[in-house]
Amino acid sequence: MSDSEPRLWLVATPIGNLADIAPRAVEVLSAVSFVACEDTRRTGLLLQRLGISGRQLVAMHEHNEAAVAAEIVRRLTAGETAAYITDAGMPAISDPGQRLVAAAAAAGIEVSAVPGPSAPVTALAISGLPTDRWVMEGFLPRKGKARRQRLDGIASEQRTVVLLESPKRLGTTLDDLAEACGADRPAVVVRELTKLHEEVARGTVAELAARFTEPPRGEIVVVLGPAIWQSPSDEQISAELTAELKAGSSARDAAAVVAERLGVARNRAYRLSTELARSLEPPMP
Repeated sequence: MSDSEPRLWLVATPIGNLADIAPRAVEVLSAVSFVACEDTRRTGLLLQRLGISGRQLVAMHEHNEAAVAAEIVRRLTAGETAAYITDAGMPAISDPGQRLVAAAAAAGIEVSAVPGPSAPVTALAISGLPTDRWVMEGFLPRKGKARRQRLDGIASEQRTVVLLESPKRLGTTLDDLAEACGADRPAVVVRELTKLHEEVARGTVAELAARFTEPPRGEIVVVLGPAIWQSPSDEQISAELTAELKAGSSARDAAAVVAERLGVARNRAYRLSTELARSLEPPMP
């Protein structure tokens, strides 16, 4: 690569196996003016093992990202080039980096990436659960209303859900998922990806909760199968329509609102709505 023009590089690093580093990642890390990183000690060891020396390291983590990002952008604007790496995986994906990218882009700095290992994507790929539509939820809120609301949303999510969790909280999260989503919801717990003791545990959330009553070791990704959507019955649709009609909506407006709310065809909702509207009309004197 050429470091003649200002550019920010996001460089993916191994999530367990050093051999997963991309040759282009080594090239970029060897050529940039400086390397921003989540942990300077860990990054220093990584660069040493890759045979890279003489790189200035700048610490940028979740607690100082906003302030350090501004300084990095100042240096990029002055003509330097930089790479940003996190402890493992792809920067900005459930790791620091997003604020830095946004600040660099806003300043007109080119942003490029060296793709590579990503724990969420790797876990999804080997889970055997649907991969055509999926959503990354990251870490759930630890407690309270925010956690309950997120679990309620996941319960009805019709895409495969990827979650991150700490070993000590894995059992609690699996119990909560079983309660919110149903004990039979399929799931996969992936532990220590690409490392010597990699484990892929498959089953229902209830089965996995029973399996992980004691905290395991290592990094954890939970992949949760999608909810199976069932079309509402005519009785459910009619109950919603009745409430709308009694509130003063026309048959057409009530049908439009309920069809959107329940995810049913508008012509189906309109047919039921017109029938209900006639039945709710006061009798002729």
